Amino acid sequence: MRPELEGFPYAEEEEPERLRAFNRKLAEKGWIAPAWPAEYGGMGLGAVEQLVFGEEMSYARAPNGARGPAVGYAGPTIIMYGTEDQKRRHLPGITNWDVVWAQGFSEPNSGSDLASLQTTAVRDGDDWILNGSKIWTSHGHYAGWMYLLARTDSEAPKHRGISYFLLDLSSPGVTFQPLLNMAGRKGFGQFFFDNVRMPPGALLGEANRGWYMATTTLDLERSNIANAGAARRTIDDLCSFLRDSGSKAAAPHRARLAAHAVEVQVATMLSYRVASIIAGGGVPNQEASLLKLFLSELDQRISATGLAVLGLHGALMPGSPYERLHAQFALTYLTTVCRTIAGGTSEIQRNIIATRGLGLPR
Repeated sequence: MRPELEGFPYAEEEEPERLRAFNRKLAEKGWIAPAWPAEYGGMGLGAVEQLVFGEEMSYARAPNGARGPAVGYAGPTIIMYGTEDQKRRHLPGITNWDVVWAQGFSEPNSGSDLASLQTTAVRDGDDWILNGSKIWTSHGHYAGWMYLLARTDSEAPKHRGISYFLLDLSSPGVTFQPLLNMAGRKGFGQFFFDNVRMPPGALLGEANRGWYMATTTLDLERSNIANAGAARRTIDDLCSFLRDSGSKAAAPHRARLAAHAVEVQVATMLSYRVASIIAGGGVPNQEASLLKLFLSELDQRISATGLAVLGLHGALMPGSPYERLHAQFALTYLTTVCRTIAGGTSEIQRNIIATRGLGLPR
């Protein structure tokens, strides 16, 4: 493993300054957002090339460091719906990696039913006054900006009274409470907004049209969660362990790993299907849900297999070449639980596939 990657991904959320340094190295080469147009700080590459790049980074176990929300969701949404002033202000901060973004969609009582959100933004002259709370905000403990949804018309049907905002998290009235996940990591937290004043330029697109922009963001999120590079690397590592251990106990696990290897190829093909839709100028919908559903559940199955394969077969002995591999599965067995919840639960993805993909009745 290259020295600059040593220790990742296990401590990824615990070392924001190290992550920032790594991402700035990528920024120096223009590798933060290779698929973005050159005028926005990208390399003008296509979606397929971006996928190949992401696969190789994941296979190398390079840290993501909050690139997903900034590059995959916030940036493309700003490119699609933002004014020229908003693009000039926000996009260079992403491609230079000067600004980390977090997502402000879910609330304590509005997760799967996101349109029931209660955070409000009320006009005050040209400004907006924000009150409420957002939770499960990944990377919130070191983010500088947030893209969020707030209710701006309490009389409208719940999907039609929501607006989309870009919030400077250093604004007066913003406070943050870190939360630990089940693995004891700082992955996300809760924000509180107490009469936070947002300038007119904070509104993205039209007032009360935020839900429709948010569905685009969510489709992009489900697409960008996805590449099978890390899963492929995990299968390769487990196969190496079985080969090197020479244990007769390895035999029962071989069929399991072979099945996972086939599943990884399926996930790879689904990834390229989504990338081809984006390359053709579309926004994947049920295709993104299918990929997100399949890969997030596959990650859980592979983590369970990893624990079963390694067990205590010398993996915890100091100096063992597989000591870190065992530590990886002890962590990912817990952290992959949230992958079938974040970005829309598996149940929601199945509903989208059924109704929008197969045309089944609601």
